[in-house]
Amino acid sequence: MKSDYVATIGLEVHVQLKTRTKMFCGCAVEYGSEPNIHVCPVCLGLPGSLPVMNLQALKLTALTGLILKCDLAPICKFDRKNYFYPDMPKNYQISQYDAPLCHKGEVPLHDMAYPKDAQKNIRNPNKRVRLVRIHLEEDVAKSFHFGTATGIDFNRAGTPLMEIVSEPDIESPEEAFAYLASLKQALIYADVSDADMEKGQLRCDCNVSVRKQEEVVFGTKIELKNLNSISGVRRALAYEIDRQIEILDRGGTLQQETRRWDDDLGKTSLMRTKEFAHDYRYFPDPDLLPVKSEVFMNEVRALFPELPWEKRERFVRHYGLSEYDAGVLADDLQLAGYFEAAAEGASKPKAIANYILNDLLSALGAANKTIAACPIPAKQLRELVSLVDHGKISSKQAKDVFAEMFATGKPPGLVVEERGLRQESDTGMIEPLCVEVIAANPKSVQDYKAGKTAAINFLKGQVMKLSKGKANPNLVGEILVRLLS
Repeated sequence: MKSDYVATIGLEVHVQLKTRTKMFCGCAVEYGSEPNIHVCPVCLGLPGSLPVMNLQALKLTALTGLILKCDLAPICKFDRKNYFYPDMPKNYQISQYDAPLCHKGEVPLHDMAYPKDAQKNIRNPNKRVRLVRIHLEEDVAKSFHFGTATGIDFNRAGTPLMEIVSEPDIESPEEAFAYLASLKQALIYADVSDADMEKGQLRCDCNVSVRKQEEVVFGTKIELKNLNSISGVRRALAYEIDRQIEILDRGGTLQQETRRWDDDLGKTSLMRTKEFAHDYRYFPDPDLLPVKSEVFMNEVRALFPELPWEKRERFVRHYGLSEYDAGVLADDLQLAGYFEAAAEGASKPKAIANYILNDLLSALGAANKTIAACPIPAKQLRELVSLVDHGKISSKQAKDVFAEMFATGKPPGLVVEERGLRQESDTGMIEPLCVEVIAANPKSVQDYKAGKTAAINFLKGQVMKLSKGKANPNLVGEILVRLLS
C-alpha cells in the first residue's frame, strides 16, 4: 500500500455455533451428511410450521459476549430479514436487527496472532479491535454449482449462526489476519464453535475503503465475499486496497459494491452493487417472543474458560517459559493441554516444552499428524525427559529413544532396555577408564595443564569411546578434572 493512503477495514464474521440441533427446529447439525437429509417443515419454511428457539445457541452467543467483554442486553428479540434468494427457503432469514444480544466488546491482537512474516514489525502492538455487536441468526442453505445447473443442500439451512461485527478499526491486511486468528482461538477455547473455515463454520466478509492520509472522511466502502481462509482474507485485502488506490490515482471514482474474491486468480470481481438495511424490510418475527437474558446468564458465567492470552501469561509465570514458547503452546488448545499433562509434576517443565516445540512438532509435521493423533502419550514424554534429567541416558541417546517412541508407541524405559542404551553413572566403572585415557594421552594432559582447557574435550571423547557411549558425559568431565588437578 502506498504510504500516502490509509486503509480502513471492518470485518463481519459468521460463526456456526456448536449445537446438536438447528436454531429453530430439532434437525441435527452435522457436517458432511448426504444432501437434504437433515430437514423438516420448519427449516424448509413450509406453510403452517412454527419456530422453537434453541436455548443452547443463546447461551453460546452470550458466552462469546462475555469472553469478548461485550455489554449483554437484558432483552433481545428476533426479526425477519426479507429477501428472495434460492438458498433461503422461507424468503426471509430470522435474525436480530435492532435488539441484538451483545453490544460493543473487543478482540485483542497479540503478537503471535499476526502472520509469521509480520511478527517482527507490528505497527500497533497490543492493539484491541472494538466490536459493534454480536447477534444471532439462522444460516442459509448451501448452493453447489455444476456445469449447467445449481443444486441446493438444505442441511445447513437453520444452523445457529452468530455474526460478530467489528468497528472499522483495522488498518492493514496483517491486522485483519491477527484479528481473525485471535477471534478463532478464543471461540475454540470457549468451545463455542470448532471454527473450521474449510467446513464453513467460520466465514468472513470484509468491508474495506482507502483515503488519503490527510482526509478525515472514510472512502467508499466495498465489501469482499467468498473468503475461505484467514490467509485468503489477507491476500484479498492486499489486492483490493491496491486496486482501489490505483483507480483513485488515475482520477477515477469508486462506488459502493460487493465483490467476489477468486483465490486461484488472486483478484476480486464485481458481484453486485451494495444493498442497504432498508432493502431487507426488517420487522419483528411475530412467532418468537423477546428473550430475557437473565434467565440463563448464571449458567453461562459458569462456562467461562481460561482464555488463550491468560494461558500464555500463566505458562510464563508458572512454568518459567519464554513469552514466545508460551505463545506457541497456547496457540493450539490441544497442544497446550498436552504440554500441561506432560509438565505435571516435572522438575524441568522448560525441558518438556523444548521437546514439544522442537522434536515433537517436527515429527508430527513430517508424519502429517495433529497433536490429537500423537503416538507418544504426554506421560511418556515426561518420563523421557526425566531419564535425561537423572542421567540415565544422554541427550543424544534421548533423540534416538524419542524417534523409536514416535515410530512404535513404546514407552521410553522399554526402548532404553531393548536397545541397551542406559547410561552408566557408576563412578567405580568410569574412573578406571579415565585413568587409562590419561595415561595413554600425555600430550593432551600436558596441554590441559598448560591452560588449554579445551584439551579435556578430547580426553572426554576417548573415555566415551572406551565406554561405547554409555558413560555419563557430565560425570566423565567431573572425574577427569579431579584427576588432572
